[in-house]
Amino acid sequence: MDRRYAIESPQEVLVLCRERDVRAVDLRFSDIQGRMHHKTVPVSQLTEDSFEDGFRFDDLHLSGFGKPDAAEMLLIPQPSTAWIDPFCAISTVVLNCAIQDPLTREDDLFDSRSIARRAENFLIGTGISDEALFGALVEFFIFDSVGYDQTPSTAFYEIHSDEANWNRRPGALSLSPLQTPVPRTRESFFPCTPADHTVEMRGEMMQTLVTSGVQVESQHHAVAAPGQAGIRLQPKRIVELADALMNFKYIVKNVAHRHGRSVTFMPKPLIGNHASGLHFDISLWKAGEPLVAGSGFGGLSDAGLHAIGGILRHAPALLALTNPTTNSYKRLVPNGYAPIQLGYSPKLRTAACRVPISSPSPKSKRIDFRCPDPSCNPYLATAAILMAAIDGIQNKIDPGDPMEDNAQGHESGNPNQPQTTPNTLEAALIALENDSDFLLRGEVFSEELLRNWIAFKRDTEIAALRARPHPYEFCMYYDL
Repeated sequence: MDRRYAIESPQEVLVLCRERDVRAVDLRFSDIQGRMHHKTVPVSQLTEDSFEDGFRFDDLHLSGFGKPDAAEMLLIPQPSTAWIDPFCAISTVVLNCAIQDPLTREDDLFDSRSIARRAENFLIGTGISDEALFGALVEFFIFDSVGYDQTPSTAFYEIHSDEANWNRRPGALSLSPLQTPVPRTRESFFPCTPADHTVEMRGEMMQTLVTSGVQVESQHHAVAAPGQAGIRLQPKRIVELADALMNFKYIVKNVAHRHGRSVTFMPKPLIGNHASGLHFDISLWKAGEPLVAGSGFGGLSDAGLHAIGGILRHAPALLALTNPTTNSYKRLVPNGYAPIQLGYSPKLRTAACRVPISSPSPKSKRIDFRCPDPSCNPYLATAAILMAAIDGIQNKIDPGDPMEDNAQGHESGNPNQPQTTPNTLEAALIALENDSDFLLRGEVFSEELLRNWIAFKRDTEIAALRARPHPYEFCMYYDL
């Protein structure tokens, strides 16, 4: 979080509440799938003891939490996460919470925020580094309106965007009803107004994020014509960054809602157009010095290259957490844009890891892991990526030679090319089943959580989708 509030203690939260005439406290927490939930209490219920004693809540019906033998848990407010919600009619302070068992006072195994914190502590305990910083480039779509439904006799979705003319001929310059230029498909990166129809809304999103304590580096129109946006967040420790990403989704969606628009972090909502990714920039530090910088390829150190080696070796399993939806794998396809090759490169878009070389400064050196998408739970995703990097450094995993061309892995017939990412969620879950030991070290993740995650994905998402007729099947087969 931004230090604009400079809050570290319960007393400082209470001072903020008095200074801002706060009337309500919104206690927020993530379920295991990465959806934010909340419980609101009057500000009179927030005392210094509340930060130790917590607030009770029933977790029985929450996705991924529900356990029949533990229907009540504690929300423990975290003082450093405090910010004032700009969308509430009455002055409301937001506090992200840890989740604990009310009897043992231990962190709940299914509390993803606690998992990210344990990953940070594990890193420090190894002696490798005392700080891991993750930055993030988040892509998402802004649509004018979206409709969708699924019933026993109906299945449809319909998307409207004034930045797209779905029926125009290829290469034609199309004008919207307001007679302003419409960006061309896949040619919408960084356009200026009037072609950029969402610039004012993105500006409002950026300013609201900054005012709310989320540090933003930049915002821009992304590649896809129908309102795709990209906003880059400044590097933070992983728990802080994951907190910021949860707040980011809330703020971006609410700004769009205020304008009568709809935002989605679904990776691939449109066929034949660019998809949305969540690129993580990773750096490790010790005593204020960058550990990934050195004299090796791209200005990286041996530790930096070994971290890449760990991420690439464990990438198929990582994707079960960083790309956790069936829709995620409609993005990871061989189309010249998607990061599907398990290799590293300073420039190739198809590489899973990029090594930015824009600055010679050692403090600018970082690893860009490009596979994840914004449908992930950021606490689980950042924790898993960090654990893979630690494993790579400790075991000196060789990442191989850097990629030099765009050949699509083993599909090209060249066995020297990097392997490719899993092409389905089921394949990624199988990889996680076969490669989870690196996540279990230091009890960062638990076997129970991973079993629950895999079962939930298979039973609730994969099986549900497999059982339903797809609308396109009617186009292909109805007249047989």
